[in-house]
Amino acid sequence: RELLPPWLVIIAGLTGIVLLCVSTKDVPIAPLRTKYGIVLDAGPSRTILFIYQWTTTKANKTGVIRECSSCSVQGPGVSNYSNSPQKAGKSLEQCLNRAQREIPAEQHSQTPLYLGATASMRQLNLTHPTLSDGLLAALTVALKSSPFDFQGAQILSSPDQEAFNWVAVNYVLENFFKYDWRGQLVPSGKGMAGVLSVGRTSAQLTSKVEGGNQAPKEGVRLQLYGQTHNVYTHHCPCHGTEQLRSRLLSRLIQ
Repeated sequence: RELLPPWLVIIAGLTGIVLLCVSTKDVPIAPLRTKYGIVLDAGPSRTILFIYQWTTTKANKTGVIRECSSCSVQGPGVSNYSNSPQKAGKSLEQCLNRAQREIPAEQHSQTPLYLGATASMRQLNLTHPTLSDGLLAALTVALKSSPFDFQGAQILSSPDQEAFNWVAVNYVLENFFKYDWRGQLVPSGKGMAGVLSVGRTSAQLTSKVEGGNQAPKEGVRLQLYGQTHNVYTHHCPCHGTEQLRSRLLSRLIQ
């Protein structure tokens, strides 16, 4: 093997000495900007306001969020205000004011605000569509008056609602992605869990359907974390908690 020239060794040594002697300073890294979002879950018995936050970091083009706060709206679910829709909007004020205190004021106008209504509003829309429309209109007026970026108030279809439940469960279980030992986001490599949700009048089983480019009937196609998921919901009517309770009472009476 050839030895390095003496002059090259001397230069390398002097360079190392100079680098050790020169004072160093940490280069500040600009912190990732935190963003916020608000979701109002208008269920049959009550409405809950959720505040989420995330940074500009994404996993395969999808944001990584976390829930940072929640607020239960005082009073019954919004469908109970069908004959006095203005009171439904009024009932949201306390939680909206709390959100204004928790989210920095300079970000209010950039914070998206959504309201999604579920089963009771779907039923009201089927039986009394005029009352349902009036209630959504009143909620829209109330939410538009807030300083947040209102994105809409709508009645979620049953497949959409169950698909969101499926996403939430698998997100919490870290089935979409995980953090490796370096703290970086990587695919989890795990399969997706099915979700059984039991309501008052029915139960729904939601799971991923393998293969195919089209969403199945009664299902939803989702693009999350670089992957496509066809999610199917199977409805089980008359298997809710009220029916189970009635069956139990009937057996006890017999």
